[in-house]
Amino acid sequence: MNIEFKRLTEVKKSEIIELMNNHLVRRQMPLLRDEFREDDCDKFIEAKERLWAKHRYGPWAFTLNEQFAGWGGLQHEEGEADLALVLHPNYWGIGKILYKKIIDKAFNEMGLKSIIVLLPYTRTRINGLLRLGFKKDRELKIGNEQFIRYRLKIPVKK
Repeated sequence: MNIEFKRLTEVKKSEIIELMNNHLVRRQMPLLRDEFREDDCDKFIEAKERLWAKHRYGPWAFTLNEQFAGWGGLQHEEGEADLALVLHPNYWGIGKILYKKIIDKAFNEMGLKSIIVLLPYTRTRINGLLRLGFKKDRELKIGNEQFIRYRLKIPVKK
């Protein structure tokens, strides 16, 4: 299994559009209200590339054996590194592998002290997140939707 982290500009826009319009993916993304069209995709990619230019990190496109599986990684969110993982349902099984690679980059390559995850209130199945060491940090509103922010601090080395 060959997993690669690429820039969003390196995958076909049609694949990103298909992912963002997948009904199972959309259930997890309350801010994605309307159909995701090509002009939305252009704006999305431009916004993610601006994160790379300004903060020197941003989300990647994930490919598995050259097939687009989804996008995510770390992105700057109000002074924090926010972990996102948006995978096509066909690839939900590789989330843990991607998570480990992202965490390694965050704490070992980038030297971050903590990362956050923002989940909408509708995401009630969070036991896996808690088992990974994330702790509830605070509640906030984004685009008229309620979210809960969870934080993972760098593991203390003994």
